[in-house]
Amino acid sequence: MRAMKLTGIHQMEMMDVPRPEITHPDDVLIRMERVGVCGSDVHYYETGQIGSQVVEHPFAVGHEGAGIVEMVGPSVTKLKPGDRVAIEPAMSCGTCDQCVAGRPHTCRNLRFLGCPGQAEGCLSEFIVMPKACCFKVTDKTSMDEAALSEPLAIGVYAVQESIPMQRAKVGILGAGCIGLSVLLPAIAQGAAAVYATDKIDARLVLAKRAGAAWGGNPDSEDVVAAVSALEPGGLDVVFECCGEQDALDQAIAMLKPGGKLMLIGIPPTAERVTFVIDQLRRKEICIQNVRRQCHCVQPALDMIDRGDFDVSVMVTHRFPFRETQAAFDLAASYEDGVLKTMIDFG
Repeated sequence: MRAMKLTGIHQMEMMDVPRPEITHPDDVLIRMERVGVCGSDVHYYETGQIGSQVVEHPFAVGHEGAGIVEMVGPSVTKLKPGDRVAIEPAMSCGTCDQCVAGRPHTCRNLRFLGCPGQAEGCLSEFIVMPKACCFKVTDKTSMDEAALSEPLAIGVYAVQESIPMQRAKVGILGAGCIGLSVLLPAIAQGAAAVYATDKIDARLVLAKRAGAAWGGNPDSEDVVAAVSALEPGGLDVVFECCGEQDALDQAIAMLKPGGKLMLIGIPPTAERVTFVIDQLRRKEICIQNVRRQCHCVQPALDMIDRGDFDVSVMVTHRFPFRETQAAFDLAASYEDGVLKTMIDFG
């Protein structure tokens, strides 16, 4: 089979590799149909690492996937060949203290698709996943939507872990895929108003189309002053979705006393971030990190299936599998209004 692998910084190559085989009773062999290009994939493409996770080339990234079941192991009873599935990329052990406590996303032995030292990614024609990571989708759900359930689940989880959304005033700093994945469920669950920022104007257009009450570009206006004029009392919760120090400072300034800051964005290079402790303390701001998602893939798929919102608004560009490097170059350049590039194996 063919797999697209990173071979160096800004380098990719299509390779012939052995097709994976079912080796455990709960394995599922999946023929890939769609893979979304995530910002973390692009970090590995551009720098070869995220923090301590360093790529050893050649290596396949990719973790936002959907496909068709090709074969199942003997203990798999709820899936059969031909079923369409969304893929949860995090493979937890099920036995460590974190898994037993209901926190499989912080599993001590977690393996994640496309993460160096853990598991090769899904930019290949076939992959094998445990049955627990395979979510059957209905005929109403497209393959694009099934693949997008991965980032959407992060947004659903972040909203779930923040505050009750009913009448909440919400900030989303970074209106990329994760920002929109927060925005959609926040509005669906009753947020009174969502204020979005991004340095790419085309993304602000998409955010407004998806329901944001306001959008501003911090490179061209004082977004803190603008939001403060609209909400003099401050925001109830701010989701930091871009991993930038400036956004963290803006978030603290936008929040009301007793507000909550949700940290979702991954800083591309920085090992540390800082806060103005005087503001943080005087406002008694609560800070919570968001580590991927926890038990939110099915709820995300249910929201898509019900039509709570149109998640497909995130897909701005599409490339065939053979042109994966062009998809990564576009995503890395932030040109042409790119938000989500989708790889089509068709």
